[in-house]
Amino acid sequence: MSVRRIGLFFAVVTVVLALDQGSKAWARTLPVGVPRPVVAGYWDWQLAYNDGSAFSTLAGGSARILLCVIAAGAVLAIGWAASRTKPDQRLKRVAYAALAGGALGNLVDRIRDGAVTDFVRWHIHDHMWPVFNLADAALLVGVVLLVTEGFLARRPAARRTLSA
Repeated sequence: MSVRRIGLFFAVVTVVLALDQGSKAWARTLPVGVPRPVVAGYWDWQLAYNDGSAFSTLAGGSARILLCVIAAGAVLAIGWAASRTKPDQRLKRVAYAALAGGALGNLVDRIRDGAVTDFVRWHIHDHMWPVFNLADAALLVGVVLLVTEGFLARRPAARRTLSA
């Protein structure tokens, strides 16, 4: 992989990780469980700690080790997959970098704090979605970009336009 291609990957990973960890440092100044409205009725800052996986499943001490091992393995596999991309697959490298940055952000929390810091609460009045963080959002963006790249790869003209 060329320096330029690997540079893009590491730049995106670094930006995602820095934004995630910086936002979580700020969020830890909030009181736990107390919503602070950003857009009343729809979006709150609400600090929560998740020692499990998605939606607080697999919580507990031994699960923490398992989740750390899985996350570390995923980051290595994502890095390997990114290293195998072709020069014109910029979107795919950015997608992999968003996935790696998001996984690293939550892994840092698990290793340092034993739980992931979540603080973004979206809801429609009383209907609540699970609290999440920027690392989770980066993971979602990475998946959406990979799916998009998969569709674009089937359309050569569109792919050439996007990569230019």
